[in-house]
Amino acid sequence: MADTRYRRGRPYAADMSLYSKAMAGDNSEQVNRLRRNVTLALREDVTPRQRECMLLYYGKGLNMREIGEIMGINKSTVSRIIKRGERRLRRCLRYGADQLLAPRDPG
Repeated sequence: MADTRYRRGRPYAADMSLYSKAMAGDNSEQVNRLRRNVTLALREDVTPRQRECMLLYYGKGLNMREIGEIMGINKSTVSRIIKRGERRLRRCLRYGADQLLAPRDPG
């Protein structure tokens, strides 16, 4: 085993990426459903302040200091708001997704 070599670096990562894609099944339906559910949960379960902070952080790529300046709050408050929003989303998607995210009757 002393002469065993482990492959590392970009060529290995590229090989593993190709292998993963070749071995993976089509999960586009599950990815689309997850996107739709996250969007609905953001709209219905997260507070407007949490939604705004999360969209600035994840959507626009701003850091917490910049978000704090925009919203007029401390960066530690921004961090707390984002964490609480993430927890609400996670809880909603884990436990309440069946009821909250079920297709609605348009009538």
